Amino acid sequence: MVSVDARGRIEFMNDAASKLTGWHPAEAAGRPATDVVRLLCKSTLEPLANPLNVVLERGTPLRLPVGTVLVRRDGSEAAIEDSTAPIHDHTGAVAGAVMVFHDVTSAQQLVLQMTHLASHDVLTDLPNRAMLEDRIKQAVAYGERNDAPFAVLYLDLDRFKRINDSLGHPVGDMLLCAVADRLRACVRNSDTVCRQGGDEFLVLLADQQNQHHAAAAAEKILAELGRSHEIGGHQLFVGASIGISLFPDDGRDAATLIKNADTAMYRAKANGRNIAQFYKHDMNLLAVERQHLEADLRRALERDEFALHYQVKVELASGRISGAEALLRWEHPEQGIVPPDRFLSAAEDFGLIAPLGRWVLKEACAQAKRWQDEGLALDTMAVNVSAQEFRRRDFADCVRAVLQETGLDPACLELEISESSLMRDVESSNTILSSLKELGVRLAVDDFGTGYSSLSCLTRFPLDALKIDRSFVSAIGAPGDANVITSVAIAMGGALKYRIIAQGVEALVQADFLKARGCTEGQGFFFGEALTAAEFSRRMCRAPLRP
Repeated sequence: MVSVDARGRIEFMNDAASKLTGWHPAEAAGRPATDVVRLLCKSTLEPLANPLNVVLERGTPLRLPVGTVLVRRDGSEAAIEDSTAPIHDHTGAVAGAVMVFHDVTSAQQLVLQMTHLASHDVLTDLPNRAMLEDRIKQAVAYGERNDAPFAVLYLDLDRFKRINDSLGHPVGDMLLCAVADRLRACVRNSDTVCRQGGDEFLVLLADQQNQHHAAAAAEKILAELGRSHEIGGHQLFVGASIGISLFPDDGRDAATLIKNADTAMYRAKANGRNIAQFYKHDMNLLAVERQHLEADLRRALERDEFALHYQVKVELASGRISGAEALLRWEHPEQGIVPPDRFLSAAEDFGLIAPLGRWVLKEACAQAKRWQDEGLALDTMAVNVSAQEFRRRDFADCVRAVLQETGLDPACLELEISESSLMRDVESSNTILSSLKELGVRLAVDDFGTGYSSLSCLTRFPLDALKIDRSFVSAIGAPGDANVITSVAIAMGGALKYRIIAQGVEALVQADFLKARGCTEGQGFFFGEALTAAEFSRRMCRAPLRP
C-alpha cells in the first residue's frame, strides 16, 4: 500500500510496498510518486501514467490495465495488479490517493506454464495432438487460399515395446525423448512434430510441393532414427513405420488427414516395417478389415473359439512318440479353421497376445495332465512363447499358477522361446530363463540358427533343448551349406548336453540324415500333421513310428 498527498508526494508506504518497490519508507517519504512507483506496459515497454496522479486529477477510482510491470529501484521488474482510489477530506475535496497493489509474477508464470502444459506433451515437451490439429487447420486454410499442398506423417516406432518391456519404463521414456530430439532436428522451424501418445508421433510438413519432398523427409527421418541410441548404458536400435497423407488429395481437414496417415502407417508395418508408405484410397478397405479382425479376435476369446491341435515329436533312435507341440487354431464360425499365421501378428498389435498365450498354456498343460491320467504320458508338452509374453514381468508367475491349477508336473512342460527373442537382451533373458528354470520346467530355443547367437551366449542360458530351424532341415540333401550347418548344430548341441529337435522334417532322407548325426527328436509332416486332442490320443496308441 502506498498513499500520496494532494501534490502526489509519498506520505505512507507499508512493508510489503517497501519490499516490492525496493524503497525504504523513510527514503520514499516526500518523493513524487513517479519516482517510487514506475510502471511500464509489458507488451510495448512504454511508460504508463502513474495511477496515483491520474486519480488525483480525476477524483475517481482506477484499475491498472492487464500486463502492467513495476520497475523496482534496482531496475528489476515485477508484474503487478492494482486498484487506486482518491482520499477525500471532510469537505469532500481530493486530499490524496491510495494505491493497493500486489505481485502477480508467480501467478502469471503459473498461467503460462499451465497453458504450455495444455498444449504440449509432458514427457517430450513436443506439441500435443490438440496443438497439431490447430496447426493443421491453419495449414488447410492457407493451402486453400494459396493452392499450397502439405503432408502429414504418422510414425509408430518399431520394436519399442520390446525395449520398454525388457529394460523398463524409465529407459523407454529416455528413448522417447531421444527420438523426439531427432525428429525436431529432421524438420524445419515451420514444421510441427507432435507426440500422439505412447510410441506414436505426428509430423506436419508445411509447404511441401509434391510427393517427392514428403518422401525425402520421411527417408531422412528413417535414417536418423535408425542410428543407435545410447540410453542408460544400453545401445538401443529402434526404427519406425511411417504413413503419409497429402493435402488436398487425401483429405481437407485435420481428422481425415491424420486418419489416412494412420491407415498408411499400418500398411507400412504390414509391408515389413521401417519404411514409409503413402496413403492410397483402397487402404480404407484394409483398415475396415483390420477393425473387423480385432473385433472378431476379441469375440473369439470371449466365446472360446480357439482350439489346440497337437503335432507329434518323435524320438529318432526308437521311433516312439516322445512329446507333442501345442499349435493354436482359430475355429472361426464363418471361415472355418484359421491358421495362426493369419492372426497372431494382429493379436500382438491389438494387445491380445498375453491373454491368448495364457489360454494356450493352460489348455496345453490341462490336456497333457489328462493324457497322463489316461496312461498316455508324454515326455514333454511344448508350448511356444511369444516375445511379448516372455518379456512380461509376471510371466514366470503365470506359468507357476497354470502348473498349480492343472496339476501338471513342471518337468513335462517345455517352453519354446525363439532365438531372436533371447538375443535382444542377453542379461534380461538370462534372468527370466533362470526364474522359469526354478519352477522345474524345460526350456528350448526355437528356430535355432536364425538369430545369430554365439556359443558363448547360449552357454549362459539354462537351456534343455535346441530346436533346429525348419529352413535348414528342409534344405538337407539339396545343394548348399544346409547339411554342414545342421551337422554342426547337432554336434554343438550334443557337446553341450542339449536335446536336439529338428522341426519341419518332411522326407525320409531328412529323417535318416538327422538320425545318423545324433539328432534327438524330429517333428514335421513326415511323422504326421497337427491333430485334434482326440486324434492325437488315437495316434499315441499305435505302434512306434519308423524314423
